[in-house]
Amino acid sequence: MKLLIITLFKFLAFQSQSIDSVKVLSPQEIMLRKIDSLVNSPFLENGFLGISIKSVNSDKNIVEYNVKKSLHPASTMKLISSATALMALGEDFKYSTILEYSGQIKDSVLIGNIIIRGSGDPSLGSWRFKSQPDYKQLIDRWAKKIKELGIKEIRGRIFGDGSFFEENVIPDTWIWGDTGNYYGAGSYGLNMNENLYWVTFKPANYMESAQILKTSPDLPYYQKINRILTDKAGTGDQVNIYSTPYQDVLIMQGFVPAGNDFSVKGSIPDPALFSAYFLQKKLFENSISVLESPLSYLEANKKNIYYQKPLQITQIDTISSPTLRDLVRECNFHSINLYAETFLKTPSVLMNLGSSTEEAIKGLKQIWQTKNVKLEGLKMKDGSGLSPANAITPNNMTDVLKAMYLEKSFVAFYESIPIVGVSGTVSNLGKKSKAIGNVRAKSGSIDGVRAYAGYFTAKNGEMMCFSMMLNKYNSDLGSATRELEKLIILMVEL
Repeated sequence: MKLLIITLFKFLAFQSQSIDSVKVLSPQEIMLRKIDSLVNSPFLENGFLGISIKSVNSDKNIVEYNVKKSLHPASTMKLISSATALMALGEDFKYSTILEYSGQIKDSVLIGNIIIRGSGDPSLGSWRFKSQPDYKQLIDRWAKKIKELGIKEIRGRIFGDGSFFEENVIPDTWIWGDTGNYYGAGSYGLNMNENLYWVTFKPANYMESAQILKTSPDLPYYQKINRILTDKAGTGDQVNIYSTPYQDVLIMQGFVPAGNDFSVKGSIPDPALFSAYFLQKKLFENSISVLESPLSYLEANKKNIYYQKPLQITQIDTISSPTLRDLVRECNFHSINLYAETFLKTPSVLMNLGSSTEEAIKGLKQIWQTKNVKLEGLKMKDGSGLSPANAITPNNMTDVLKAMYLEKSFVAFYESIPIVGVSGTVSNLGKKSKAIGNVRAKSGSIDGVRAYAGYFTAKNGEMMCFSMMLNKYNSDLGSATRELEKLIILMVEL
């Protein structure tokens, strides 16, 4: 009996110790165990995970794993470019697009040219902002302004001037298969309608050619090579559009699903020419003749046609964009590559550091150096995260997020990041968990990459910033989204 009692006491003591050991595990320890389990799973056997979680107003590093390893950030790179623009330009900054004419008006005849002069506004003519004219309304407005000057004939041309940015508008490391599609649109000095057009196909029978019904807007000055076939119903968008900036050929390859008419989005190869063309077309509709054909500034220079001779320049109209605060919100909520590329290049131009992507990246690093943010490990190739050559460390990301907390534009930046379980690209994340409404996270996803970065409030009320990146995982053995979602849910308990 005595032996039985002793044994019972030992058992209860062991159980008590076991229970105590479970109780004393901190949230950080629980999270590190989850990280360890994930890293050693077949899902990540050939891949990489990086995590950095920091307090924004102290030197505390809450969770660290591979924080100095350069990993692909996908679209979380947009946080870097948008934060830089807000910090350098201010949240109230607006782009301006100017309509002007050179020369003089005599007897209802303009002896000179009409010029649309861009400043890189990515939202010009976009449908996203109710307070702004879309491209059709904008062209109508400009035609009306020109008519109000009493002009009935233009002995010159309509020019689209996109010289605000360098002519090479596509980052060097973008994939050829991306550049003709809407998400691969270049960032020009003069953009219009987010450089977007729709092409609509009429499917046929299985494996037969699909017919192009229309493009919207109409693009009659482009040759369209159609190699689209019809796949089975329900197979979705399998179309790639191939084109390069300033090229006049659009090559369409792939498959559309059988059934109803099917539309896909392409990128306009020369939005400056597009703008000039549609303004001239509208002027003709308003009985205003134009002697010469429309041109972009690039084509004008190629043909040695100069429109900036020492003639009188008169401003007709100015279109101001929404505030940078509003543009950044649209960029980060809807992950718009064009906007992010423009945010990368604009500060560099306005600070006289250069107008190319490469010069803009150098300028970006200089800007952050003035804030004592070290960016060793950052291998930035674009502003949007579309380039497969991008790399950033988790520490780079959280250092930038932490520095932004001290900036005047922090609230605008913070509110531009989608809310987990509520909005943007993370609206379906963290359902029925404490992460909903608490975590602000920009998502990123390309082939073999899944990432999240942003802010959250810890249980003690302290604001934290975080970066999580999964690279080269085995998607056949699990879901990268679900694995990172689990970590985000654990994270709010810190």
